[in-house]
Amino acid sequence: MGIVAALAMAGFGTVLLVFFVRDAEARAVAGEERVDVMVVIEPIAVGSEGSLIATSVQIESVPVKVRPEDAVADLAELEGLVAAVALVPGEQVLMSRFVEPDLLTRTRVEVPEGTIEVTVALDPQRAVGGTLYPGDTVAVIASFEPFDLGGAPVGETPDGDPLVEIDGILVPADTKTPNSTHLVLEGVLVTNVQIEELPVVTEENDEAIERRGLAPSGNLLISVALDPEDAERLVFGIEHGTLWLGRQPGDINTRGTEIQTRGSIYGNG
Repeated sequence: MGIVAALAMAGFGTVLLVFFVRDAEARAVAGEERVDVMVVIEPIAVGSEGSLIATSVQIESVPVKVRPEDAVADLAELEGLVAAVALVPGEQVLMSRFVEPDLLTRTRVEVPEGTIEVTVALDPQRAVGGTLYPGDTVAVIASFEPFDLGGAPVGETPDGDPLVEIDGILVPADTKTPNSTHLVLEGVLVTNVQIEELPVVTEENDEAIERRGLAPSGNLLISVALDPEDAERLVFGIEHGTLWLGRQPGDINTRGTEIQTRGSIYGNG
């Protein structure tokens, strides 16, 4: 009788625990705001018309915190657009994954007469996440580690230490420039984009696909057209510093820009 009673109590306790866990989950879900999103259920090929993928997607409810800002709520938003990349089951339908048809087929644009075409190799984070296309316009931001000033001495300190002239100012010869960052070019035409390695979809990154989509995993070869003097500045930045490209959809105001150093970013500005 004691064994039977013990088993009965254990079973009753298990039932209570199951109900408690289910109730806790229900209360947690009830307290979390959820939204409807469009999720891929069948593979969607590159070039598929966005307005015609209804049979390959379905509406699901997800916590609002995992809904990307550019999530598509209605296929009408994709009218006239095509899939820029292959979409796999489980990922949310994002506006950033669709482009105008001519962008998909455009491999390069003509280099304007009087300009020089130069190619830079950048990792995706330095090239707008790998979302640049031929025909886009970009701004170029360059960063540099400290340089030794060097140069022939043109004077000396009272203690006899050599001085060199930089921008009209005499400074000790062993002085180094500070780390610096500055927007150096704007309105630069992208003529060609090549991707060294495309992202690989695995079970381990299914969650990443659902939340954000995958960026290219290799470097991007970005070709741009520049005036000769600007091509020199770009190549100097490639050789001696690091570059960032920012998509520039129109004119920008650069009057407030300045060379940024550790001192300036901690300033009062």
